[in-house]
Amino acid sequence: MTLSKRASWFLVAVGVWSWVIWPTFLRNIWKDDRSWDDGPTGFFLVHLVLTVVSLAIGTAVAWLGLRGTRAGRGAETGASASSERLVGSGR
Repeated sequence: MTLSKRASWFLVAVGVWSWVIWPTFLRNIWKDDRSWDDGPTGFFLVHLVLTVVSLAIGTAVAWLGLRGTRAGRGAETGASASSERLVGSGR
């Protein structure tokens, strides 16, 4: 499967967005009075899990986007090279 350049950069942007938003969200939850009562509360733990999972998904999405941008660059230069090989080989 090949991603377009636009789709690849969109995936990278979504991954970066996740890394900007979710740590800020967790800092706000950390400061919330409902997060601590002689240790972390269920409220805090649920939001911690939500943040960790969202960061993992954001990282995976950004990684796929980066791979798509790299493959797109290779395909642009590789397409002309492969067509030259086909022409030169008599096919």
